[in-house]
Amino acid sequence: MSKKALCIISGGMDSALAAQIAASEGYEIIALHFNYGQRTEKRELEAFRNIAAGLGVIESYEIDLDFFKQIGASALTDRSIEVPTGGIEPGVPVTYVPFRNGIFLSIAASVAEKHGAEALYIGVVEEDSSGYPDCRESYIDAMEKAINLGTKDETVLEIKRPLVTLSKMQIVQKAIEMGVPLQYTWSCYQSEDKACGVCDSCRLRLRGFELAGVKDPIEYADL
Repeated sequence: MSKKALCIISGGMDSALAAQIAASEGYEIIALHFNYGQRTEKRELEAFRNIAAGLGVIESYEIDLDFFKQIGASALTDRSIEVPTGGIEPGVPVTYVPFRNGIFLSIAASVAEKHGAEALYIGVVEEDSSGYPDCRESYIDAMEKAINLGTKDETVLEIKRPLVTLSKMQIVQKAIEMGVPLQYTWSCYQSEDKACGVCDSCRLRLRGFELAGVKDPIEYADL
């Protein structure tokens, strides 16, 4: 009997690699993407579709969560708040979307239970966790326990985070090694045409490629 994994795929490099790892471990892939009113929603959706097509997924979900715009409080979903471009600063950044990963994981668990999946892959990275509380491994552990308490007895879901201890350089190296189509991935927080190169996400990505000694295949503005 085939084993199934639910993969949350944002369209970024990390989640694309996590899904590729799931496929390499013999799972049939159920792909899940969220449109939540983020600034680069259309570009991330395009990236997700390209990544999912390359994985040969057995099922694909694109779920709309418009309420994040109503909540606001994040530069990703509230256009009155500027995306910071001055460099990564300590503390929780203004690009944090309140409890986003908790909501994503809850919905993902629902889809995973429907399909009888035994694993849920998410591309969280501890390198980001100092700023994003919902990326911490201790938090993911707690969510896994809560999900298994709140689902059917026969549902036993493991939340796998294969990148959690990796640096961005290691993620770039592993993605290239595993044939992840990095040219389709998107990380920029604020631009959909050319990546801005100066938001926190672009800076982390570019630094990873630089340390890996590889050119990033996506196009950046004025770089």
